[in-house]
Amino acid sequence: MKIVTYNVNGLKQRILQYGSLLKLLSSFDADIICFQETKLSREELTADLVMADGYESFFSCTRTFDRGRRGYSGVATFCRVKSAFTSNEVALPLAAKEGITGLLENCRESGIRKDELPAKLEGLEGIGNDELLKVDAEGRCIITDHGHFVLFNVYGPRADSDDTERIQFKLTFFNILQKRWEALLSQERRIFVVGDLNIAPSAIDRCDAGPDFEKNEFRSWFRSMLVECGGRFYDVFRVKHPNREAYTCWPQHNGAELFNYGSRIDHILCAGSCLHEKNNQNTHDFVTCHVEECDIMTQFKRWKPGYKPRHRWKGGESMKLEGSDHAPVFVSLREIPDVSQHNTPSLSARYDPRVRGCQQTIVSALMKRQVADHFKTEGETSSFVAEKVSFSSNAESEPRPTVDGHLSCLNDKAGDRIELMPGSKSNLGILTKKRPRENQWSQLSLTTFFQKSSNYGETVSIAMERDYCEQSELSSSDQSKTHGDSNNRDSSFKEKNSVALMEWQRIQQLMQDSIPLCKGHREPCVARVSKKAGPNLGRRFYVCARGEGPSSNPEANCGYFKWASSKSKNKQ
Repeated sequence: MKIVTYNVNGLKQRILQYGSLLKLLSSFDADIICFQETKLSREELTADLVMADGYESFFSCTRTFDRGRRGYSGVATFCRVKSAFTSNEVALPLAAKEGITGLLENCRESGIRKDELPAKLEGLEGIGNDELLKVDAEGRCIITDHGHFVLFNVYGPRADSDDTERIQFKLTFFNILQKRWEALLSQERRIFVVGDLNIAPSAIDRCDAGPDFEKNEFRSWFRSMLVECGGRFYDVFRVKHPNREAYTCWPQHNGAELFNYGSRIDHILCAGSCLHEKNNQNTHDFVTCHVEECDIMTQFKRWKPGYKPRHRWKGGESMKLEGSDHAPVFVSLREIPDVSQHNTPSLSARYDPRVRGCQQTIVSALMKRQVADHFKTEGETSSFVAEKVSFSSNAESEPRPTVDGHLSCLNDKAGDRIELMPGSKSNLGILTKKRPRENQWSQLSLTTFFQKSSNYGETVSIAMERDYCEQSELSSSDQSKTHGDSNNRDSSFKEKNSVALMEWQRIQQLMQDSIPLCKGHREPCVARVSKKAGPNLGRRFYVCARGEGPSSNPEANCGYFKWASSKSKNKQ
């Protein structure tokens, strides 16, 4: 059995990259695939994004609009199964829940107000329901029970060092998560925790770890959960590779992947006993007995082997890298027996009405049949009426030829063009006035294609007849004049466009001449803008264009920095 965790940095983008959801899932060749940072809102859950043949999916989406976090996070678990509705496969969960507090399930099932919801987990009595719901509102966890173990698909919150609100949110999130784990372990359940936890636990897991790196409160909490520090969990990758400097995430905008300059924040944790008989279980654990391998799937990195090492990042020869800024992590298990026969949990995306639609009632089906029959009758009647209608010719208006006998076009006294629309019960049909275009090259509006009838349905003008009517109204002298005006406009436009292009090239050249050279490589720098709140917010500066890497590597970024210009004296 194989489990994969992957921060996709936008599920839509990864599906576009691979061509379809099924191709993306098949590329991992895994039984359970856990995605983080799907960036999907509940309104965006369509079949092409959540359903694939041979897989059952479970989603948790962002429900909050705070701080612009709509579609910000989100997690999804895909389970590869042979039978969709009933199976004894371990990959198909026996149960599935959204969130870590249990309150979202109560809201969905009972429909009661959030202030009436009881806390389902022990130890959460001191935390209000508002705060508990806030934790689950960002769509950061899906829990699936696979019989032999309970799987947590988690996307941990990110918190900057100066953002006290997000730091408190992150503390609350992991505090509640820990209590959920402790409750399951007290019931002797086995647990897998997979996902992007946004925590690099030790100095070996970070490229630029300083002397105080491990004193961070979240890193201390992470290590306290591990077996070597008295906890119950194994860091499965570190068990298999205790001394390897390996990373799963790299900054997106500074080319750090070139020099493997990142951090390991995507984890697979495991706690609990093995599946063997109870005898001598004190010397057995799940990782020792059932984990065959755990590693980083580096073939999914954006920066592929063979790219030029001296390739400048975001400079004159910049390259757009396709893919997520994370790499997947997998664990392969052995000797995992089947479980008892069970059905697909109700949380599966296949049961979501937004994905599959709602079941029709007998009344709605009969109503649709009646409307279809009515349209069919109306269509036959309108065809007959249009063929029989005729107009008397006079000085102001003349009858126009028809196309297949369905539409006539004429002019009224005011000079407005009139189209005869089929589909009316009257003998003359529906007359609708339209202003004629100035000439045959004028742009059409959407309303010229769609005309609503006062009766059932919509009537659509025939483009061929419209062009015939308008062209017949233009004399040869008008056409030649129009051609001349069009040519003049085209030449004037090309001239203005050429002047604008030359001016823009001149500005670009001036900007290029003002870009300084970095001292380490004597290469043109790249300009950036400060986004950090403070006195320098919005101020431009220049940095070395090379990718980030260790200071000992002369090919990496030399660390050059220079402000684009001094502050304006007028602001002083």
